[in-house]
Amino acid sequence: MLPVFAEKIYSLDVPAFGMNYGANKVRFPSPVPVDSRLRATATLKETADIPIGTQGIVNFVIELEGSAKPACGAEVG
Repeated sequence: MLPVFAEKIYSLDVPAFGMNYGANKVRFPSPVPVDSRLRATATLKETADIPIGTQGIVNFVIELEGSAKPACGAEVG
């Protein structure tokens, strides 16, 4: 789910990019019923220079329409 939202939220203008390093934190505070409407926000938390380029940490929040709690929160590097 996160890669689909990420592709629609932001793009990187770089000649080549690496694979997703992984998720540091993932939480699922609310279940997602079938046919639910979801919305995502992404916030760049930090960047760090690494030997092969730059690594970014992005915080995602997946909101569920009609729910006070988000469906998912994730910190992805």
